[in-house]
Amino acid sequence: EKEGVFTGRYVINPTNNEKIPLWIANYVIMEYGSGAVMAVPAHDKRDFEFAKKYGLNIKVVIDNPKEHLDASTMNEAYEDEGIVVNSDQFNGLKSEEAKGKITNWMQDKGIGRKEVKYKLRDWLISRQRYWGAPIPIVYCAQCGAVGIKEEDLPVELPHDIKFKPTGVSPLQDNEDFINTKCPRCGKPAKREVDTMDTFVDSSWYYLRYLSPHDDKQAFDPNIVNAWLPIDQYIGGVEHAILHLLYSRFITKVFHNLNLVKFKEPFRRLFTQGMIIKDGAKMSKSKGNVVSPDELIAKYGADTVRVYTLFIGPPEKDAEWNDRAIEGAWRFLNKVWKVASNGKWQMANGKWQKDKKSEQLRRKTHQTIKKVTDDIRDSFHFNAAISAIMELVNEIYKLQVAGYNLPSGTIREAIETVVILLSPFAPHISEELWQLLGNKPSVFDEKWPEAKEEFLREETFTLIVQINGKVRSKIETPADIKEDELKKTILTDERLQKWIKGKEIKKFIIVPQKLVNIVI
Repeated sequence: EKEGVFTGRYVINPTNNEKIPLWIANYVIMEYGSGAVMAVPAHDKRDFEFAKKYGLNIKVVIDNPKEHLDASTMNEAYEDEGIVVNSDQFNGLKSEEAKGKITNWMQDKGIGRKEVKYKLRDWLISRQRYWGAPIPIVYCAQCGAVGIKEEDLPVELPHDIKFKPTGVSPLQDNEDFINTKCPRCGKPAKREVDTMDTFVDSSWYYLRYLSPHDDKQAFDPNIVNAWLPIDQYIGGVEHAILHLLYSRFITKVFHNLNLVKFKEPFRRLFTQGMIIKDGAKMSKSKGNVVSPDELIAKYGADTVRVYTLFIGPPEKDAEWNDRAIEGAWRFLNKVWKVASNGKWQMANGKWQKDKKSEQLRRKTHQTIKKVTDDIRDSFHFNAAISAIMELVNEIYKLQVAGYNLPSGTIREAIETVVILLSPFAPHISEELWQLLGNKPSVFDEKWPEAKEEFLREETFTLIVQINGKVRSKIETPADIKEDELKKTILTDERLQKWIKGKEIKKFIIVPQKLVNIVI
């Protein structure tokens, strides 16, 4: 095109007459100056390095909104989001927004179309290992490759196997397994000695779980359709990517064969993060694995459990710190100290209506709601444990301050702590439950329910603005009426110098948050 010439397998770069292979599909011909030259967008690491190596023009089409990019001085590709430049009518758009608009423009012009691509990695059906599902094929000199008859399935692996350091499948040396008869003509034949990857089995095991003793079929469709799909899938990112894809693939195959009524095997996916130690993912090969035995011997199993769950959000990688585990140990010691106080071990009673009792009751029910939501909805066990810590600290402060609260008031809060803590620290929770005189086990106790009437705060901090600028903060009752609210604001001493003698045009009220006075 113009000075750029296409010659079969190459594109000639008119700036230096260099031949560029056509397989460099990411590169585009762009108008530049007086002629058409090869220009590489400055936003892919591999393309950028290739362009630098071969002296190709680099063109910025996504600018850094914080710092203007100059292709001539760039040392690496800019791969973050930014503002579109050098792109005619798309200039000024955010790069994420521009993708859709450019795609639609190309469709309207008839030079491209929007399409979703799915990539399923190759399945390792044939592998030279003993472990795996045998491939039900025999090889006959007369009939060729022949499948095993259904009544002769499954083909089972032999147990008298010798594993030798030869690098080949040990099945090749097992004559009793290899030598068989052709299912079609009955003449001598050889079994297939390769096996299928274990993914072949693990991709549908959840279907088999529901009828594991069925010797007539792989799974019972009626039972499967009644119980599945699975509510929650949890797995590490390196496991979930392959296994999740294969499971979805095989389920869709079964659906197309009318064996199951659902297209997706799992309703919800949760991918957990990794534990990092010394800057690297914990693994035996790196030698940075932490054995729990020594920690359990020193701090107890509950401490190790609580620290592991408290270390961070489960969906993100977390750094293991041997010394930080002491924080979990101190917390459980405080729980024991608070709950084992003899003053209310055997006490029974109801909440007494006084200010401190009501505050503790409100905190207790707020904690119940927080912990329940964090466990059930998001698996944020770290946040749930943090909420329990706050409630324990609240009880501890009341004890240390010597408030004369009714024993039943404190007891109910402590029992709530023990129940909420039991999934994370089962041993100490069970001990304390019995110490409080309760039977049977804490794990037989009904999970507490947060009552809505105890979740609301009695007061809230109201932010007061004058013409949009914060001028005061006022503590007001949560159920304050609008007229009373305005009266409270207008009598606030800190606001007098801003509103005294001024005409108030209107109040803009955001309930239980802020008021903006326009003068």
